[in-house]
Amino acid sequence: MADTSGAGTVENAAEVAGEDGVRRRDWIHIAALGTAGVGGASVLLPLVSQMAPTADVLAASTTDVDISRVEAGQTIKATFRDQPLFIKRLTSEEIAAANEVDASSLRDPQTLADRTQVGYEDVLVTMGVCTHLGCVPLGAAEGENKGEFGGYYCPCHGSHYDTAGRIRKGPAPTNLAVPEYAFNGDVIRVG
Repeated sequence: MADTSGAGTVENAAEVAGEDGVRRRDWIHIAALGTAGVGGASVLLPLVSQMAPTADVLAASTTDVDISRVEAGQTIKATFRDQPLFIKRLTSEEIAAANEVDASSLRDPQTLADRTQVGYEDVLVTMGVCTHLGCVPLGAAEGENKGEFGGYYCPCHGSHYDTAGRIRKGPAPTNLAVPEYAFNGDVIRVG
């Protein structure tokens, strides 16, 4: 006849559970879940790491330009993320002309101080891409047509930019873009 007091059942459970109260089945569950977690991580890690940018992409994410030999009034062209970059050292006359313009009268109101960095007000860094349809404006090299305002001119559709790269005439909706950049002595790091 079966023991209905329950004493035999408790004794058997104590034997199976061991002294610390963990049963063999609990240990198997913990080991299986741990193995599944490690296996899942070993599968996901290569999938996630293959989405990281490669070394050539990281190298193209910034551009360093030495401006130590750029004289006042001179503009140099560089490349940033496969797009032209204009770096112009402004003369005192160009700075004065840019500051004389009432920014509120412009289509895209920005002052020269908004477009340059403190301490480097004579260095203008802009992307060399017209904001109308993505053409490359003229005026970054000596002898090129600089338009009606002495800055840059896009002959494709007639956009005229001033010495601060601000749109003054034509279909372009905004000023030439100013990328993120920082000075490290005579070297500009763009990006």
